[in-house]
Amino acid sequence: MKRKLMAAIGVAALLGITACGSDESGGGSSAAPEDRDETLTVWLMGEADSTWPELVTEVNEKFADVYPNVKVNVQYQQWGDKTTKLDAALGGSEYPDVVELGNTETMTYILNGVLAEIDPAQYDNSDTWIGGLVDTCTFEGAMYCVPYYAGSRVAIFNADMFEQATGSAELPETEDELLEALAALDEEFGSDQAYSPTYLAGRNWHAAMSYVAGYGGQIAEFDEDSGEWKGTLSTPEAQAGIEHYINLVKEWNRGDQTKDEEDHSLAMAQEKAALIYGNGWEAGVVVHGEEGNPELEGSILVAGMPGPNGEPLPSFIGGSDLAIVEKSDIQDLAAEWIALFTSEESMEVLAGKDTLPNNTKQLEPLKENPTTAPMANAVPDAWFTPIAPGWSTIEQQSVLQNMLLEVLRGTPVEEATAAADAKIDELINSEA
Repeated sequence: MKRKLMAAIGVAALLGITACGSDESGGGSSAAPEDRDETLTVWLMGEADSTWPELVTEVNEKFADVYPNVKVNVQYQQWGDKTTKLDAALGGSEYPDVVELGNTETMTYILNGVLAEIDPAQYDNSDTWIGGLVDTCTFEGAMYCVPYYAGSRVAIFNADMFEQATGSAELPETEDELLEALAALDEEFGSDQAYSPTYLAGRNWHAAMSYVAGYGGQIAEFDEDSGEWKGTLSTPEAQAGIEHYINLVKEWNRGDQTKDEEDHSLAMAQEKAALIYGNGWEAGVVVHGEEGNPELEGSILVAGMPGPNGEPLPSFIGGSDLAIVEKSDIQDLAAEWIALFTSEESMEVLAGKDTLPNNTKQLEPLKENPTTAPMANAVPDAWFTPIAPGWSTIEQQSVLQNMLLEVLRGTPVEEATAAADAKIDELINSEA
């Protein structure tokens, strides 16, 4: 594996790093805290800015109490182009010291020697970190990132609309009952041609793959005999899930069905949709986000999404990790900032924003909170993408989104999934 090769040759040599004041541990200084005057660059995703900006401010203030002359430069990124920007930055001289990575992105950076090894003992509640997040940070027994928060997909719905159309403000527990409710919503509000009973985006691969999981399928599986991953979207189970999802999109999404889920919370905020399927924290974005609708306070609720065959829809366990860039010559400062940002106190702030913390200790109380229970209870049975070296490349090349788009445009499911499997097989085992 490339990580082994890099360890043998020396990551610093491969990446062209100069020690530049670093100590032998890979980044630090013997100077007293008050004498440190470096700049710590932190890349966080936009959710931190839109949903818990006060946490960022509070952590930076605490950090400044110890390191008054160190500047913390927080730069907010967007998911669409973050990895492209990061790859470019890593090839130059201006790169982050701390970077947030989606938990499907970490393995490629680990295998390519980009991330520094971390010591879990430095961080709060590391003995109860959620296993699905730990797995995405671990390679050959060592950890290369710190779990930040977990996420699971849930139904986010407008209870007032449901009550007006069906007489009940609760989301139905079975899909058959949900389909009846969607028909009632269509009858009640469908005179508005821009209104969708449910805004399921055609290229929302996280949602589509949940239906694949609901039918017992999966994206890919590891073949012990060959020692390689193989795409499995052509199996009958996976094809049934994809077809089921596309049928829901075609039947109930009155908007542009070829979009991804990026603007589905906006559609709900504009009262053009009664139901979306997304991250639990997006309920807050609908009401309080930059383009949110405060008038919907109290009417936007979350619940478990009914799935096929009378079962709840399996959820993707999403979330983010925080990593220290191996090239950084202030890794000690980076580790201390991450420790503050992922502390037990910080996780309480996230929990207060209806976001799942990084550990099971603080997750447990959320299982009893009506707002967070659907998300928290989905974690143990959630599915995850293959932890394979080439997975992030598959995401970057939009393999699943392109497959869904082909099916939407009329390509038979059998043909589209065969093509997707071929592309997955080409990319999934590559460490480049």
